[in-house]
Amino acid sequence: MKKRHLKEFFKDKRVILLIILILASAISISTLGIQQGLDLKGGSLIQLQLEKPVDKETMDVVTTVLDKRLNLYGVQDVKVRSSGDQLVIIEMAGVSPEEVEKLIGSPGKFEAKIGNESAPVALTGADITSVDMYEITDTQWMVPFKVSTSGAQKFADLAEGKGGEKVYMYLDGKLIDENPPELAPELANGKAATELSVTGGASTPEEAQTQAQNVYTVLKTGSLPVQIKVVGASTVSAELGEQFLNGAIIAGLLAMLVISSIIFIRYRKPLLVIPIIITSISEVLIVMGIASIIHWNIDLSAIAGLIAAVGTGVDDQIIITDEVLGRQSKGETNKKRRRTRTRMSVKNALFIVFASAGTLIAAMLPLAYVGFARGSSGIGTLAGFAFTTILGVLVGVFITRPVYAKFVEIFLK
Repeated sequence: MKKRHLKEFFKDKRVILLIILILASAISISTLGIQQGLDLKGGSLIQLQLEKPVDKETMDVVTTVLDKRLNLYGVQDVKVRSSGDQLVIIEMAGVSPEEVEKLIGSPGKFEAKIGNESAPVALTGADITSVDMYEITDTQWMVPFKVSTSGAQKFADLAEGKGGEKVYMYLDGKLIDENPPELAPELANGKAATELSVTGGASTPEEAQTQAQNVYTVLKTGSLPVQIKVVGASTVSAELGEQFLNGAIIAGLLAMLVISSIIFIRYRKPLLVIPIIITSISEVLIVMGIASIIHWNIDLSAIAGLIAAVGTGVDDQIIITDEVLGRQSKGETNKKRRRTRTRMSVKNALFIVFASAGTLIAAMLPLAYVGFARGSSGIGTLAGFAFTTILGVLVGVFITRPVYAKFVEIFLK
C-alpha cells in the first residue's frame, strides 16, 4: 500500500465526510446517549379503551392530555399513541402497571389561584364546562373557555381589583407554568362572566404556539372529552431485551469472522477484509448517532432493522469487489486503460447498489407508512424495523458504500 494511494484516498470528499460523520456520531452518542425502547429497558405497557369510537381531532386531544398529565407527574420515557379510533397505547419505562393505572385513573384536579400560591382557589376543573381551541396572533395567544355560573361568580369575587396579577395554575397540586399568565384587567371588575380566557405572549410565534397548546391541554385535563378505562396492563421485562442484545452482539462478531474468512478465501486479498468490516461498523455507528440526535428509541425491532441494513451493505460491497476484480481479470495490461476500466466497473457496481437499495426501500415504505399511520403495538414494531432499515440503507448507499468503492478504485487498480 503506497503512501500516495493513502494520500489520494483521504483527500477524497466522500472519505472526509465519512470521517466527520463518524466523529459527530461518537460525540452525539457519548453526550446525548441512546434511548432504549421498552423491550430493552423494561417497564409497563398499558392499553386504554375509549367509551366510544372518536374522530382524529378528539383522539389527538385524548393522547395529548394523557401525555401532558403523565409528564407533569415527572414520569420519564413515556410514549402515548393512538391505535385506531378507540384504543390508546401507553409505554412507560421503569414504571409498574399499578403506578400507571393510578396516574391515568386520576381525574386530573385543576386549580387556579390569583396573586400568589397561598391565595384561595379561584377556579377548579369542576367549574370549567368547555374549552375552545386556542387562537394565535403573531406572538400573542389566547385560550377561551367557559365556566359554570357558580364558578364564574366565585372567580369574579376573588379576581376583583387584581388586574395584572399572576394566575397560578395547578394540576393535581403541581404548578403547570413557571411563568404564569397575568389576569386581564377586564376580568377584575367584580362582575361574573361565564366566558373567560387565558392570554399570553411569547418572543416567537413558535413559542406562542407551544404555550397556547400547553394551557389548552391543561384546561382540558380536568375533563377528558370521553371516558376511558384500562383494558390491558402488563410488565415488560428487560431480561429478554438484554438476552437479545447480547445474542445480537455475539452473532454480529461471529458474522464478521465468517464474512472475513469467506472474503479471504474468495479473493485471496487480505487488504479487502479490513475495509469491509470498517464499513459495516461505520454504518452502525452513524445510524446510532442519528438515532441519538432525533431521540429515536432503539428497541428489538430497530436492532433487527439495523442487522438487515448491515447485511445488505456487505452484499453491496461484494458486488463492488466482484465487478472490479472481474473486469481486471480480463488481462488489460495498459495502465491507463486498466484505470479507466476500474472506474467504469465501480460506476456499474454503484448503479447495481443504488437499484438494489431503491427496491429495498420501496418494500419497506408500506410497513413504515402503516405503522406510523395506525401506531398500534404490533404494527408500530414493524414501523420501527422499516424505519431503521431504510435509514441504514440510505446511510450506506450515500455515505459508506461510495467510500468503499473509492477504496477499491484506488487500491485495486
